[in-house]
Amino acid sequence: MINTIDLFAGCGGLTEGFKKNGGYNTIACVEWDKLPYNALLHRFKTKWGYADAEDRILRFDVQRVDEMINGWNDEEYGSSHGLDSLVSKHGGTVDLIIGGPPCQAYSVALRNRDEENLNKDYRNFLFESYVKIVSHYKPKMFVFENVPGILTATPGDGKEKIINVIRRQFYNAGYVLLDDLSEAIIDFTEYGVPQNRKRIIIIGLNREYFGDKAKELLKSFYYELLPKHKVAKKRTVREAIGDLPKLFPLDKPVTIGGKRYAHTFPIDSEVLNHTARYNGEREIKTFKLLTEDIANGKNEYTSVKKLTELYNSLTGRQSNVHKYYVLRWDEPSNTIPAHLYKDGLRHIHPDPEQARTITVREAARLQTFPDDYEFTSGTAMDFKIIGNAVPPLFAEILAEVLEQTLRAC
Repeated sequence: MINTIDLFAGCGGLTEGFKKNGGYNTIACVEWDKLPYNALLHRFKTKWGYADAEDRILRFDVQRVDEMINGWNDEEYGSSHGLDSLVSKHGGTVDLIIGGPPCQAYSVALRNRDEENLNKDYRNFLFESYVKIVSHYKPKMFVFENVPGILTATPGDGKEKIINVIRRQFYNAGYVLLDDLSEAIIDFTEYGVPQNRKRIIIIGLNREYFGDKAKELLKSFYYELLPKHKVAKKRTVREAIGDLPKLFPLDKPVTIGGKRYAHTFPIDSEVLNHTARYNGEREIKTFKLLTEDIANGKNEYTSVKKLTELYNSLTGRQSNVHKYYVLRWDEPSNTIPAHLYKDGLRHIHPDPEQARTITVREAARLQTFPDDYEFTSGTAMDFKIIGNAVPPLFAEILAEVLEQTLRAC
């Protein structure tokens, strides 16, 4: 078994794929945010059957590296003996560290909106905690996942690209990275994920362990082994969510258990997390207009200009960014972002009869979470948790290719 630690674990998208592989032993997952932590803890208890889940799934601030390693007793995060104690119970060796610091600070889209404040964002330098943990345990390999914008971000004083700092720190820790990291940008649609999502997947190989083979193994990973898993045809929205129970607009909204509903919901359905978020009458009419426009082939409201004009006329608000987007049945969806928790106007279900935005389960399927993964935080925050995750389907492929790379040494 390959002993693994997951940092910045979120709800465990990466770990989900590695668990499905079967060849990895999850020593620990670390996540500071209570909601994704709760979802991951629940998953380890109910799906994977870990009696010691509360010892392995750790809620703690990764920036507090010394305590994370040696243990803590904290009013906010409770207590733990720390990572060293867990590692010693599993043979004293960490073979692999996976994870990705929060990526908002590197996002090109967000930088375009508010670059000055993002340059000062503390999240720009959370990677340093990751490097410290890697330096401490010296695993054979690591996986560092983030947004492609990390290649161009220049936070702080703006004098140096953050990726050069990251590369230098990993080199000093004893690791070899691919020479051209632009080649590490992965289009997940090419691997069966039904969603337009690109991420950089940085693999680091321990120079001491792999020796002279490290650079050739990295080239093999990116240019030979991983591409073998590319799909012949990209998966579509229809393939991902087309079989889920339909949720139709109600004649009048109803309140059940203090929560308002504007659509039907499958009371006896075995599908978890599949209820429509509340939409007002105006929104439902707008969704019907937009989806029918596409379904009947008129395509009057498919340009940014027309969608912006429609939003401005309906709401009386001015926006230079169009707010509406209807998913296309026969294409991958647009990116499922963490921002989806605020509103779903850019993730409108393509069926005119349903006239709604997508559900948590639909977002989860577009991220390739299995239907038995139960999200436990309530609709809005579940969207955020899902949007921040790595698609488990790609993580499963990644786990297989990393295992092959280890065997090649």
